[in-house]
Amino acid sequence: MKRALLFIVAVTAMLAVRAGNAAYTYLTFEMTDGTKASVELTNLTLKVNGTTLTAGSQEFTLTNLTKMYFTADDQSTSGISTVMAADLDEATAVYDLKGCQVSKSQMRHGVYIVKTKQGTYKVNVK
Repeated sequence: MKRALLFIVAVTAMLAVRAGNAAYTYLTFEMTDGTKASVELTNLTLKVNGTTLTAGSQEFTLTNLTKMYFTADDQSTSGISTVMAADLDEATAVYDLKGCQVSKSQMRHGVYIVKTKQGTYKVNVK
């Protein structure tokens, strides 16, 4: 049933895109964690095998998808923000990917979890 529904949605969306002469070049998938992945529409094939959706070369678990839609540009996100070490003045706590708390002076190039008054962020220090 899910296969048939997904197929109907995909075909309907493709027809709507072509009918409107829109310049959509990507199909974007949004996951439950807020990340997005885009695949190019050129020669795109969609396959469903059990609970896995394969779109081009990318695979998605159907239960992790919240929506899919057409976009004009690549909407892929990794959930990692790029910041310079000098921009971390507001950090109240910093953790490495092992979960160990580190001081700002110990931060080198790499990915960290940074807690601020505004929220908690995953950052890539370059």
